Amino acid sequence: MPKPRLPASTYIEGIFARNRVLLSQAITIVESQLPADQPLAQAILQAILPYTGRSVRIGITGVPGVGKSTFIESIGLYLTNELQKKMAVLAIDPSSTLSRGSILGDKTRMESLSKHPNAYIRPSPTVGSLGGVARHTREAMLLCEAAGFDIILVETVGVGQSETLVRGMCDFFLLLMLAGAGDELQGIKKGIMEMADGLVITKADGNNATKARNAQLDYQNALHLFPLPESGWSPQVLTCSAQEATGIAPVWDMIEHFVAFTEQNGFFRRQRQQQNLYWMQESIRYLLEDSFYNHSAVQNKWPEIEKAVLDGHYSPQQAALDLINLYQSTQL
Repeated sequence: MPKPRLPASTYIEGIFARNRVLLSQAITIVESQLPADQPLAQAILQAILPYTGRSVRIGITGVPGVGKSTFIESIGLYLTNELQKKMAVLAIDPSSTLSRGSILGDKTRMESLSKHPNAYIRPSPTVGSLGGVARHTREAMLLCEAAGFDIILVETVGVGQSETLVRGMCDFFLLLMLAGAGDELQGIKKGIMEMADGLVITKADGNNATKARNAQLDYQNALHLFPLPESGWSPQVLTCSAQEATGIAPVWDMIEHFVAFTEQNGFFRRQRQQQNLYWMQESIRYLLEDSFYNHSAVQNKWPEIEKAVLDGHYSPQQAALDLINLYQSTQL
């Protein structure tokens, strides 16, 4: 049973007062799949909307083992301690498809950052619906902005689709890479490299420092082969060691330069506007899917049609068409 809900005004006032308990409860409400929570979630989101959009939104991805959590903690401590910034980390967390449980390990891996008074970490379980959790992550980001966080970091699970979705909600997309893990230029999809506004070679310390510098040159040369992005910004390649906390400040400098550059040429605002339209279209798709799959007539007919498709007596295309026609006919 879900916890009893408070009035929308209580959550809204709590968010503006930077009450972390009420912020977390509000995020839980916007993540909820319970129909009863939807009006409350929309009331909260609509009320805080004028107070959003003032943070820098950064998406971070990378191959498994690249050290995303270590890097985020290192740059997070730099921002909160050295620059006195307030930052939130929204981690799209992989979930078990069997138990539907989430591996909520980010707070454990970012132990020092999670205890910092200027930091807030919120893992979000994917529970088998990456698109849905990305939508809720965007809504959580808006709540964190209204709560006064200057910087929002969104960590992806690094499975391909999540990068595209997170790219559609962030200002700057950072790709973390390893050196010496085989052929670096084949180790990541070209499409993800093209999405990146900056690349960082991690673990550039000890015996790996030379490999990291060589990988940096390889990536710089590769990026020169790509056409200049719409932003007009030439992606940079840096190296860092999150363990030794070296090279972290230049990464933040790069992000700040990007923001200033794109604000000056107008791309920053245009990208935010296009992202709003994109998420409106995505929300329509999610809402239609939810309505379709939860429709009683569709649910009643589904077992029969599913068996016919499994037995090869019904083409998948015709089955889909018949179900959609059934859904539409009962909406009139």
